[in-house]
Amino acid sequence: MKAYPGTIAGIKDSSGDWANTSAVIDAFAATGFEVFAGSETFLLRTLQAGGAGCITATGNVNAAAIATLARDWQAVDAPAQQRRLDETRAVFQRFPMIAAMKAAIAWQSGDEAWANLRPPLVELDATQRMQLENALEAIGFRIPHADRLALRAEAAH
Repeated sequence: MKAYPGTIAGIKDSSGDWANTSAVIDAFAATGFEVFAGSETFLLRTLQAGGAGCITATGNVNAAAIATLARDWQAVDAPAQQRRLDETRAVFQRFPMIAAMKAAIAWQSGDEAWANLRPPLVELDATQRMQLENALEAIGFRIPHADRLALRAEAAH
């Protein structure tokens, strides 16, 4: 930060260790250095501690809920919002993350092309897909406007 003022503006802490994220916030946030948690599971705590937010893979499928908590983190229902984020993240974490997110988009958009992955990544098998879909249905998870994803994919072909 001292060697490159104005160039280094923040950090994404992907350690998965709240103590580390908290220590970085404590050490640097007051200087204007932005600290982002690497998962939405730490979003509320990060914001409460003076951090900037989170940068997370599941933002690709759960952006609206993550953004709502980031905006409304001081609301009375913020802990409940965080619990719902944690619940959703936990479902995706049961599977290879990228494959699970793409499978969820394929399922909810009705466009199977979304499930395709490039090597070395491997798609979820049929059993995993069913488990993912059942788990997401059980928590009432929906990707907002997933139907539009199918329309965009068709228009791109």
